[in-house]
Amino acid sequence: MRTAICSGSFDPITLGHLDIIRRTAACFDTVWVCVSPNAAKKNQMFSPEQKLRLVEASIAEYPNVHAELWSGLLADYAVRHGADIIVRGVRNGTDWDMERELARINEHLCPGLETLLLPAAAKYEHFSSSMAREMIRYGQPLEEYLPAAAAELVRKMREETNKEGA
Repeated sequence: MRTAICSGSFDPITLGHLDIIRRTAACFDTVWVCVSPNAAKKNQMFSPEQKLRLVEASIAEYPNVHAELWSGLLADYAVRHGADIIVRGVRNGTDWDMERELARINEHLCPGLETLLLPAAAKYEHFSSSMAREMIRYGQPLEEYLPAAAAELVRKMREETNKEGA
């Protein structure tokens, strides 16, 4: 049985993320989506628990895909789940360079752990969580950027936040 890991900070999950997860799920028996905090990323909009809820709602239709929060090293997460492949989406040359470096680090930490760099589908190359956060802040239609289930949850989360702040 082949197990792969898709990881990210998912603040929030976008259609581009979901496309990579969907394509990975078509190639592997089991996919674990590792929702990781990224201390280097500033201006996080969602808590780790909210990010996990958004991911879980987005992957619900894929029976071989599961999601968890993880605050440790990705190589350790892969070992924990018996995965020998990490799948990462790349949109451009900058992503490629960064992901190649991370792949080398993970392989050093866990010899035999491979990283598969999957090019983003052309229609999602310009997508980023940063862009999605801006669309959320300015009340734009979210279905153009987020999976439908995540868009609905984001609206509910924003309504709850607005009620609490009122």
